[in-house]
Amino acid sequence: MGEYSTDAGAETFQFEFDGQNISAQAGQSVAAALMQAGHRCLRIDEFGTPKGAFCGIGFCWECRCVIDGVSNERACMTPARPGMVVQRQMGLE
Repeated sequence: MGEYSTDAGAETFQFEFDGQNISAQAGQSVAAALMQAGHRCLRIDEFGTPKGAFCGIGFCWECRCVIDGVSNERACMTPARPGMVVQRQMGLE
């Protein structure tokens, strides 16, 4: 099994990330779906440094995104849902 392997029988759907459609599977976190789609930068910190998922368990807060209009949502702790809108977070918002 690969690092970002998927369940061939799981329901698939799409959500939006910065205007691009992203495929996800039921039970997958936003961070996992974005990494699978090749997106490593989930936010730009207040100093201009790109940040992405680091710990994957909600401890570090590096994967903060704007999810359905709410800033500072942890992508690793948020289950992907059909039709959700995710944006790269800029700074501390």
